[in-house]
Amino acid sequence: MNDGKVSRRAAKVLPFYVMDLMAKAKALEAQGRDVVHMEVGEPDFATPEPILQAAIEFLAQGDVHYTQAQGLLALREKIAQFYHTTYRVSVPAERIFITPGASGALTVALAILLDEGDEVLTPAPGYPCNNNLIALLSAKAKAVDVFAEDNFQLTASAIAEAWGDATRGVMIASPSNPTGMMIAREQLAVLIEQVQQRKGFFISDEIYHGLSYAEPAVSALELSDDVFVLNSFSKYFGMTGWRLGWLIVPEYAVSAANRLMQNLYISSATHSQYAALAAFDGVTLDILQQRRDEFKRRRDVLYDGLEALGFKMNARPQGAFYIYVDCSAFCEDSYSFAMELLEHSALAITPGLDFGANQPESYLRFAYTTSVERIELGLQRLKEFLVVKQAV
Repeated sequence: MNDGKVSRRAAKVLPFYVMDLMAKAKALEAQGRDVVHMEVGEPDFATPEPILQAAIEFLAQGDVHYTQAQGLLALREKIAQFYHTTYRVSVPAERIFITPGASGALTVALAILLDEGDEVLTPAPGYPCNNNLIALLSAKAKAVDVFAEDNFQLTASAIAEAWGDATRGVMIASPSNPTGMMIAREQLAVLIEQVQQRKGFFISDEIYHGLSYAEPAVSALELSDDVFVLNSFSKYFGMTGWRLGWLIVPEYAVSAANRLMQNLYISSATHSQYAALAAFDGVTLDILQQRRDEFKRRRDVLYDGLEALGFKMNARPQGAFYIYVDCSAFCEDSYSFAMELLEHSALAITPGLDFGANQPESYLRFAYTTSVERIELGLQRLKEFLVVKQAV
């Protein structure tokens, strides 16, 4: 009870339900249990050595001061070159902002675009922090249910049906959390065109780009300059603890983004920015390619194992490091199922409750952010748990 001292705005921000599960997992480990962790959306690989070395060399000089609010020009130029090489698009460094993680990038983008009472269409299931940040700005996330047959991505018809008088824009993620599914180029082009016809904004969360296992993910910037693109050094580049991301804005938003960066953050962490200068070097990219190949191997082991156990999945995830499975054949409440599985078999996975109100009780998210050996152990524990559960 806060006696009215906590703002209504803060009260609207929901917790991560998986935190309850993670706390229980830590308690079990404290008791000596060996927990297989497949609940955490964080790569298990260490930061690549060239990035670490760049940080060490910078810190050894002892000259650690603020950068300009927009971020190091040298890093923004490297990102611009990365977009030219990877996506064949020209993005001026002046439109790129280095932010404290992708969360910082989204905060700036939303603060540029939203006024009180505005509405943003977001997919459900989706990453919960997005909706919480929208609520924090006294706007509203209008969740639009998406389904397996559409790769859990928004469609033109879904946007047309959901768009209302207060709607100001749309946010998508590809590859997405929690599903690992991507949006096709043609579908993305239609969505952007439809939103722009309504004079709305379009935000594309691309933090899992680089982690795609067949066709490369399509950037919204390949289709339009009038979009906001979020990315991060956390997932593909393996720099989660460095808290560094970037935001690309249309020309009209550059001044506003600069003013917000100055006031909200002063600048992103200087040592992280200098470390990230090595993220685009050839030797680093070779390491990251090997890691992507390993993630693909893990995905296939996990997918095949879950399919053999009878979990329903429409298609093999195309990217990221998640599999979102229909568990309705085994339970009526995925949260209770996940908690029982952890207690009985020491396997930690994430229930659908964290990803919105679209049938969360019927879904579980498995993260393949651990070794193949641990994945196989987790599958064996899951198999034994299902045998016990079905015998009850």
